[in-house]
Order: sequence, then C-alpha cells, then structure tokens
Amino acid sequence: MFGLVSCGYRYVHAEGITIDRPNGAGNYAFVFFKNKSEVVLNGKSTIADGDTYILFSPSTPQYYRESELPFINDWFHLEGEGIAEFLSDIHFPLDTLVPAIDPLLITRSIMELQRVLRIGGPLGNRIIDAEIRNLFMKLSHLHEMPLPPDRQGRYYRQLSELRDEFYHSPHYHSTVENLALRVNLSKSYFQHVYKELFGCSVVADKINGRLEYAKYLLMNSTLSVSAIARRCGYEHDTHFMRQFKKFVGVTPGQFKSGA
Repeated sequence: MFGLVSCGYRYVHAEGITIDRPNGAGNYAFVFFKNKSEVVLNGKSTIADGDTYILFSPSTPQYYRESELPFINDWFHLEGEGIAEFLSDIHFPLDTLVPAIDPLLITRSIMELQRVLRIGGPLGNRIIDAEIRNLFMKLSHLHEMPLPPDRQGRYYRQLSELRDEFYHSPHYHSTVENLALRVNLSKSYFQHVYKELFGCSVVADKINGRLEYAKYLLMNSTLSVSAIARRCGYEHDTHFMRQFKKFVGVTPGQFKSGA
C-alpha cells in the first residue's frame, strides 16, 4: 500500500524558497510547479515552466527554487512497498520534468489527498493509496496518449489557464463574453471549443470551481458560511446556499458537519 508521508496544496512562498536535498528525500517526492522555477537535474540547471511536474526518486538529489515570485507549488511525499514496480508498469517518468497537459487534474487530486489526510478515519489510508495510484495512472495516460488536433493548438493551453482561474480564483467575476475576448474567439465558438476540450460548459465549470473552494473552506477553516460565500464570489448568502444545495446535495452546514 502506498502511504502519504506529507502533502501540501497551493503553498505560496511570497519571498521564494530553496529546497536543497543533496541525498534525496528518502522517499518519493512529487512536486507540481505552478509558476516558473529553477530545477537542477543531473547537475544541470533548468527553468521549469509553470504547470510542470516531477516525481523524484528517493535517492535523487533535489534542488529547486523560484525563478519568479511568488513561488507556488503543490507537493506530496509517499512511501510504501511496490511503488517502483507500479511506476515501471505504467511507464511513469521519474526524475523528469513533465509539462502538465491537464493542470487542474493535479491540483484537485492533491487538494483531495490533503483533505483525506486531515480527516483520517478507518478507510483513510486505503483512499489515499487509491487516489495516488489513480493520479499517476491518469498522468501517465495523458503523457503517452496522442492528443487530438484541438489540444495540440493554442486553444487548449489558453483555455486550460482560464479554467485554472475558475478553481484558483473563484471570487473573480467575468462574463462568458469577456472570457471569449481574452482568447480572441467569438462567444459561441469559445463555448463550443471549451465543451469539446473539457466535457462541460464554461458556466458549469465556474460554478464547480466556486463550490470546490467552498467545500475546502468548510472542511478546513472556521470561517462562517457568509464569509465563505464572499470568498467564493457570491454576493448573496442565499444564492450561495441554494446553489450549494443544488449541486452538492446538502446544505453548507450539513456538509461541514458531515451529515
């Protein structure tokens, strides 16, 4: 079983930070760089673009730091039996910088790992094991899968960045028309391409981004429902509570209490 040693979701280092482990971490370390970072591999310094990930082997020397401020990353360390065999079986690249085809997949997976780690419970370890295996298989699948023409073009990258904003800045207000203008597309074609790429509408993704953040705050903070509603971009508590109940199935209070 794979075990989670530690985990961090969207760590922001306003003044930067340098990680220097000459002998490795002693366990597998997954790092997702959210913005440009300097990474040293095999003695050579490389600039990793934003939305790039790497899985360090236990004994691989680790050195990385910000290339631009602030330094933002998601990460987790894992250990357990059979990890090397599993990674080899699914052809997962080790000690290699890999551009994330779907950055949101990684962010949401690590957020869920952190949530499960905090909650614990009798099935917590088994859930973590399954989540890690699932993430690695999906990343390997995306890495090896030939992409459709649309995803090879500029739209996939641009729309992925917009989509990432829905989940990282849920309070941000922007109409579909304005979003389409940002990528120089008509409103109708923008909506069409977005749904083709991500399997859901722009509006549905915006709502989901707000509610995902709301669920995270409900589970991990002492903020009131009103404060959470404001942080998630809702002007009225009633609208927030109705939308939460409609899409999540329970009220914010019930979700927080685990009812």
